[in-house]
Amino acid sequence: MPHMTKINPGESARSRFAYELQRHRLLAGLTQGQLGRRVGFSGSLVGAVENLKRTPSDDFARRCDQALGLEGVLEALHVEGWPPPPPVADHFRSFAFEERRATAIQTWDPLLVPGIFQTESYARRVFTRAPDATPEMVEERVAGRMQRKNVLSQENPPLILSLIDEGVLRRPIGGKDVMREQMRHLLEIAAHPRVTIQIVPFDAEAIPGLLAGFVIAEQRGTPYTVYVDSVPDGRTMSDRNSIASLTARYDAIRSEAYPQSQSLKVIKEAVETWT
Repeated sequence: MPHMTKINPGESARSRFAYELQRHRLLAGLTQGQLGRRVGFSGSLVGAVENLKRTPSDDFARRCDQALGLEGVLEALHVEGWPPPPPVADHFRSFAFEERRATAIQTWDPLLVPGIFQTESYARRVFTRAPDATPEMVEERVAGRMQRKNVLSQENPPLILSLIDEGVLRRPIGGKDVMREQMRHLLEIAAHPRVTIQIVPFDAEAIPGLLAGFVIAEQRGTPYTVYVDSVPDGRTMSDRNSIASLTARYDAIRSEAYPQSQSLKVIKEAVETWT
């Protein structure tokens, strides 16, 4: 049997997936190309998954299970390594998955606290004010938003760079108690070693970002998909021109932002404002 590549299956669930895929492929006497043809994917994709260079889809895991006669082994490892996204709005579902597999996330928020940083009370107020909101819908959306926070406690959490307009700290969402709690939570989140929060001041024009908020997902330094807010629903885009345009906008906005140390002082001042 050919030698396996050096993957430590004890390192993570994702490593175990790659290890077991390769082990069972070799036991079946298949090359990467042969397995790829059986499951309807390219041999190069099979190789990239086995070397932890590509994220497999649940469909890929299911087809490999069937081709190798594994009865759900790879599907179970896939769910463990790449948990399904939380219950979120339909238009955000695809990006919620990307948010979990990205190695870095860059967010720009001109109107509200980033969803991934929102407290339960703040999020509930945001969803309650939607014109078509029902109590059941509100609670489902709040639960989904709270689950999104788990991205920072998963194995190898992404780096998160968040740009927030200073007006967000002053906008009275839910009243003083809600805002005070939210500002304190921002300070707690900012202490996470994988999080950087920078405030874009009132007197910065930040014109490239005034039209909408957006999020850029990266893998190993390369932006590969973006989510853009809009009314009534935001959208996820993966075409290169859109990604290049929004990356340039992000850099322009960030050039106007306070450094993190000054940003934290501004957030602390906001806590006092809402006391």
